Order: sequence, then structure tokens, then C-alpha cells
Amino acid sequence: MSAVQQLRSAQWYAGQDRNAYIHRAWMRRGVPDDAFRGRPQIAVANTASDLTPCNAHLREVASAVRDGVLEAGGVPLELPVVSLGETQLRPTAMLWRNMAAMATEEMLRANPIDGVVLLGGCDKTIPSLLMAAASVDLPAVVVPGGPMLTGTFRGKPLGCGTDVWRLSEEVRAGTLSAEEFTRSESAMIRSRGHCNTMGTASTMALVAEALGTVLPGVAGTPAPDSRLLEAAHRTGRLAVEMVGADRRPSTFLTKASFHNAIVALAAIGGSTNAVVHLLAIAGRLGVDLTLDDFDRIGSHVPVLADLQPAGRFLMDDLHRAGGLPAVLREVRDLLDPEALTVTGAPLVTHLDDDAVWDREVIRPRSEPLIAEGGIAVLRGNLAPAGALIKPAAASPHLLRHRGPAVVFDSIEDFHARIDDPDLDVDADSVLVLRGCGPKGYPGMPEVSNMPLPKKLLALGVRDMVRVCDGRMSGTAYGTVILHVAPEAAAGGPLALVRTGDTVVLDVEARRLDLDVPADELARRRPNEATLAGFAAPRRGWERLYVDHVQQADTGADLDFLIGSSGSEVSRESH
Repeated sequence: MSAVQQLRSAQWYAGQDRNAYIHRAWMRRGVPDDAFRGRPQIAVANTASDLTPCNAHLREVASAVRDGVLEAGGVPLELPVVSLGETQLRPTAMLWRNMAAMATEEMLRANPIDGVVLLGGCDKTIPSLLMAAASVDLPAVVVPGGPMLTGTFRGKPLGCGTDVWRLSEEVRAGTLSAEEFTRSESAMIRSRGHCNTMGTASTMALVAEALGTVLPGVAGTPAPDSRLLEAAHRTGRLAVEMVGADRRPSTFLTKASFHNAIVALAAIGGSTNAVVHLLAIAGRLGVDLTLDDFDRIGSHVPVLADLQPAGRFLMDDLHRAGGLPAVLREVRDLLDPEALTVTGAPLVTHLDDDAVWDREVIRPRSEPLIAEGGIAVLRGNLAPAGALIKPAAASPHLLRHRGPAVVFDSIEDFHARIDDPDLDVDADSVLVLRGCGPKGYPGMPEVSNMPLPKKLLALGVRDMVRVCDGRMSGTAYGTVILHVAPEAAAGGPLALVRTGDTVVLDVEARRLDLDVPADELARRRPNEATLAGFAAPRRGWERLYVDHVQQADTGADLDFLIGSSGSEVSRESH
């Protein structure tokens, strides 16, 4: 069989019949004849958009990928795909993660593509691209767009996102003027790139490398760094090699790959959002990954990256100190040595020459930032299917706590009442926000890190136990229990909580309970205000989403998208 017939794109371009003529003729437009004869067609799936500011520079990155593909003998084809800007989209970017994954999957399957380079950065873009790649199962490799450089305000570095939460609370507490807060705005975003804290964007880039889908050593390269373009060029060449080797996601992404991703997630003190994204990616691959795997594998891994929001430094510091490979080398004994990467070699073989250049930023195992800082999975009568907490971002004195619930039925209810001077709340109270899960919002917004009541901020309170069926930004911090499943809108017990009920948290015991007799809970029904917030959407994607979205404990994907459909398209319309 000839090389041209072995390529998937040959189904479009090979032969002398009318259909092959149409496909070749419409794609010529200055392309030489040999472009259709045995040269791999490499899509560059690009999430660049002016409305996704963290990804706008990916146009330049795509150009470097193109050069690498051409150098290796492939044909690069830029494919704009759905772009999700975390800071701009309403009601929440998470509502469209599954849509972006579905649209990308279908476009890769429908077009004459042999392999794909995935360009992402902002929070949902890398997860949606990997979900798509897993489902269509063509050779695929990720180029993360990279974090921005660190800005400063009043002579101090600003952590993008994390310092938004901190400074806004200082305004509410009366310790920072609104004018000064506004002045910090122009210093917060210093350059191209995504958030410079260990938020979701940084986490997903590094976790994608630990998973094996990024050229080793690339994730975390700052967006303005010219070495990112060099890496993009090498990735373009690698994509052509992967087609020749038939190195598809299903050939190297295994349970062992997810094991390594979980170890990395813990060691870097990464975002809780990675849990819901990794579960969704695993679901597309048919890998049996559960919430319990995150606790079993990651909860006792030390946090070694001293980065905000858990620590002091920022992403360009991590890159300077040795990056993810240097972190992973510190926990090499915890990694699965069999897990492969896009290079065809095991992840661990890429760690041999990596050193730590700053022991303040990347701590040694003997002096971790947090001895056991991985994400903990809680269960109990308030979260029978599980809930998450990130101990690295929580207050140690609140990890075991008992307090009265102050319940809010929606985010609007919360905003309307949280600063009411007559609200019956103190530092021991547990703020409970429901109606924010996949179905109830819909889309599971980042609202779990609820702002504290202004009257408590004025007293110096800076953390409280908070419980929610939504998510929180990876740049946020606090003693926040989130991803509570089942959510209130799906009939979870969170819908039964009443103000004044005692909530009991014990992170060490992995428990989250409501101290209310079982027979009393059995008699309760969600109140009308709670149900009013769960009104069914009327049309379009939102209706499809609510009808088919699964719960957070399995990745919040759509039920009909679980698993892989492959790349075959059997019908021809011409």
C-alpha cells in the first residue's frame, strides 16, 4: 500500500474520480501538487480570539507550528475552533466546555485531517481540546499558550486572579480605597498569556504535560518567552512524526497517565477544576478514573511548588526554577514509570537531566510547602457522591469545624443578603450556597469561594467554611468545600439544608455531614425559593446541556458524549 493510501486524508484526495478532483481543486489555491500525495495533513486547532484575551497570542504560536509542520514534510492547516474566555463569558464558561469539545471533535472528524496540534491556554480551552482529541482519536499534541509575566503594584508582585480576590476583600473591609483598587487594574495584566498564579489555566497546562500530551518541558513557558515559539516549531515537527507512527491518544493515554497527572496536580498545588476536567477526559477515553483515585493517589503527595494561591511565587518564577520537570523529578518515585507521552517514550525518561535552580520556589521533599496538600475527597450525608476541598488553600484551624449553616438559594440570593448588617452570621458560621451545580445554574460557575460578610471582614475575619455545589477559580483560596454531588438541583441533600442546621467538617476523616436526624431529612422537601432557581431552560444549547449533563463526580460531561467515536466518516456527499 502506498504512503498516500495509508493516510486518512487519502480518503478525500487519492484517486482520479470526481470526488477526489473536487477535494483537491478547492484546496489548491497556490498549494503544490505534492501536498496531496503522501504528505500528512496537520490541523492546527487554534482557540485564539480577541474575546479570549489570554489566547490572543496563539495566532503567532500557530505560525511557528506551521513552520515546524512544513519542515517535517506535512501540510499545516489552521482550524479556528470554539474559544472560551473565562473572564468574559456569561453566565459561565463551563456551560460551553462540552459544546467546544463536541464542535472540535466533529470538525476534526469531518475534515481531511491526519493529525492535530491543539493550541489552548485559558481555563476551558485545553480541557475541551483534549476531550475532543480523545473522542476522535487522531494523533494529537498540545501546545499550551503559557502564563503572563508578573506585574507589580505598590512595588509588590501581583498574582493574577488571587490578588483580585484579596484586594476586593480589602476594599470591602475598608482597608483599601476603591480608587487604589482601580489603579491596580492596569498593573494586574502585564503581558500576553493566561493567569500567572497556579490557577486553572496554569494547572491544566502542567497537568496536560504530566498526562503525556505536551512535549516534555514546554508547559509553563511564559507566553512572551521566545522559547515558546521554538517549542511550537518542534511540536509541529512532532505532529508529523506522530502521524507516521500512528501515535494516537488511545495508544498512550492509560490509567497510568492519569496516575501521573494526579501526582503532578498535588505536587504543584493545582486547581480543583482539574478534577472535573480529568474525569471528563478519562470518560472520553474509556479510562476508569474516579474521585477516589484523586484521594488515593494525590492526597498524601507533598506540595512542592511554592506558588500562589497556596504559596508566595508565580508562574514565571516556577519556569525560572526548573518548571514542571524539576517538580516531577522530586516525586519521581511516586510516578508510574510505564506511562507514555506524545514522544513515544515514558514520562519518567524525560526527567533525568532536570534540576531545581531555586529551592525557595520548588521545595525539596524534606521541606515541602505542605506535607500532604493534595485535593481531598469528602463524603457524608451532605455529599453522598463526593465533594472536594483543597487543603493547601484552606486555613488549617478550619479543616475540622462544626458550625451553623447560613443558607443561600442562588448566587443572586447570596449577593442580595451577604452584607446585610442584620444577617445572623459569625466567624463560626458555615456559608452554604446551592443552585450552582451543572444543572442548577446551569453550567457550574466559579462562585464557591463566596466573599465573606462585610461586617466580619471589618472584625478581621479572613476565612470561613463555605459549602457549594459549584466550582471556584483555581486562583482563589479559602476553606471551601465545592463540587458537592449530587447537586441540589439533581435532588442532592444540599437542597434540604436549612439555616441554623449544624454542618460538620472533618477533612482528616474525609467527612462532610449535616447533624440533622435522618428521619427529619427524610421529611424535608426543597423550599419553593430553592426550586425557583432551578427553572428549566427554554431552548438551544442550554436546554440540551441541562437535559444531558452528568454530575461533577464523573466530570460533568454530557451523557451521550462519553466514550470515543473514532475518526471514521463513511459517507460522501458529492
